[in-house]
Amino acid sequence: MTLKAIIHKADEGGFWAEVPALPGCVTQGDTLPVLRANIKEAIEGWLSVNDEPQESHADDEVIEVAV
Repeated sequence: MTLKAIIHKADEGGFWAEVPALPGCVTQGDTLPVLRANIKEAIEGWLSVNDEPQESHADDEVIEVAV
């Protein structure tokens, strides 16, 4: 799988990156080589999250929470 990441220069120095195809998948690094390693790790972590539906019961309730 190949994904695109957008690399930004951080105001405080170093870099940060985001993967638009994976909402919330972001990371940072002091150097580009460190950032590249971190973004690969962040993608792997994002993809490893178990997104399967959890067992539910008749009396369970689903709510929406705005933050």
